Amino acid sequence: MSELSDIRALLVEPHQGMRVSLHNMLNLCGITKIEHALTAGTAVRSIQNKVYDLILCEYDLGVGQDGQQLLEDMRHHKLAPLSTIFIMVTAERSYAKVVSAAELAPSDYLLKPFTADTLLERVIRALEKRRAFVDVHALMEEGNPTEAIVACHHGERDYPKYAVDFMRLRAELHVVLGEAVEAEALYTQLFELKAVAWARLGLAKTLYMQGKYQEAEIILKNLVAENNKYMDAYDWLAKTHEMIGQLPEAKEVLDTAVSVSPHAVRRLRNLGRIAMETGDIETAENVFKKVVSKAKFSEFRDPEDHLNLVGALVKKGDTDQAKSVIRDMEKNMVGLKKTAACRAISAAMVHAKTGDKRLTEELDNAVVASREDIGLSTNAKLGLAKSCLENNQESQASEIVLDVMKNASNQRMMARAMGVFESAGKGHLAKELAQRSQKEVMDLVALGVQKAKQGDFRGSVELMTAAAKKSPDNPQVVLNAALAALKCLENMGWDSTIGEQARELIEAGRRLDPMNPRLKAIRGLYDELQKKYGLAVNRTAKT
Repeated sequence: MSELSDIRALLVEPHQGMRVSLHNMLNLCGITKIEHALTAGTAVRSIQNKVYDLILCEYDLGVGQDGQQLLEDMRHHKLAPLSTIFIMVTAERSYAKVVSAAELAPSDYLLKPFTADTLLERVIRALEKRRAFVDVHALMEEGNPTEAIVACHHGERDYPKYAVDFMRLRAELHVVLGEAVEAEALYTQLFELKAVAWARLGLAKTLYMQGKYQEAEIILKNLVAENNKYMDAYDWLAKTHEMIGQLPEAKEVLDTAVSVSPHAVRRLRNLGRIAMETGDIETAENVFKKVVSKAKFSEFRDPEDHLNLVGALVKKGDTDQAKSVIRDMEKNMVGLKKTAACRAISAAMVHAKTGDKRLTEELDNAVVASREDIGLSTNAKLGLAKSCLENNQESQASEIVLDVMKNASNQRMMARAMGVFESAGKGHLAKELAQRSQKEVMDLVALGVQKAKQGDFRGSVELMTAAAKKSPDNPQVVLNAALAALKCLENMGWDSTIGEQARELIEAGRRLDPMNPRLKAIRGLYDELQKKYGLAVNRTAKT
């Protein structure tokens, strides 16, 4: 096949003998453009720099991350295009564990030992499926989910073999657009067509999006009862429990999930966070130790993992081990944006516990570092604010809490921010800060609208996008910035930079608040402008 000679492949395999054998098999298949990676880390760096058609990855990569963790990083950070084929190679003794616990499924699995003919068959099968989805994937990567839904309809008709896959993707795209009712109808239809767990999970997600938490909870509980290895269902059940304030139940669900699939770093982080919130310090300590150990080899390691572990150790009273974790952070997290802030917050926690006079200095360092756009989490900020308040630094605590409030994604987050002051018996200050944050956001929006009314559309975009950078988790600010960008395009003509800003802001708004009533209209305006300026292919005419 001429198509095979054009394939760019990345072979991720630590053992030289197996690497040579797999390379030769790929050659026998007609694939000659092959590069090698020996670890997950080197693979990530290659994937960030080049686009590959095929990634053939060994599950057991030795020291560091395994193949499933590499796939998790790839999908979570969107390192590769949707068209990239990822085939996992695994020994039979590991297969059941890998498949049952893999919530992020690869394109296919190859069970060792296998022949070149088997490899060729799997690659051809994956390429055939990729061809069927090429239009949909292209539209998704262009940020055009509305047109992608239309392309899915055509895919169901043209490739009946993959009809269920197209329907599933169509439902997921409705979720992307915040169209929970449409997605719910599709998942219900899929469930009736074929009683598969993922259709029921999709239905539970749409119910969650609509705030029907009890209905979602029933479906999710049944899913994990029927299949105790369905990891996505565990995660959504824990998320549902947390949303309705059932933290002990959320922790219990995640405990069970981690016992089934102990390597997913993001799930471990959630378990550690909830364990801290419920006062289970022993579990938090053990979990955060695992997170620090597992994330150590990731290209996306986060200093907040060390900070969380320090927090658990300080709560336990083990300041010597906490100091050791801080030293490890300084050594292994050098050069990362969050490191200075996380180190200062960690040191302040230790000094507060030991009565060290350097406490005030470290709190000041932490507050200064947290002012920068470094992506510090809300949990870290609120922990710092609490430390400031406990040590008579009310103005610094107010500054941090005000920043959190202006960036609050929902009322639950606003309540948590207010709780920092309320728990210290200063509820009146919490109310004052909440009112101030709301006023500042409203004043900013009004100023952006005023600039647009005066014809300064670019000025409005600059103001609102700057505001969105400062409050990236506030859906009101983000969607107003998206609207400012779209109004600029509507009145000033298409500008590719502003168009990309608008697309990214709409996507951010969708992630933050998929059921926001403004989202569909803003998304529709974006699609209309693309068509107006000839940037969207009209596929509805296809018959």
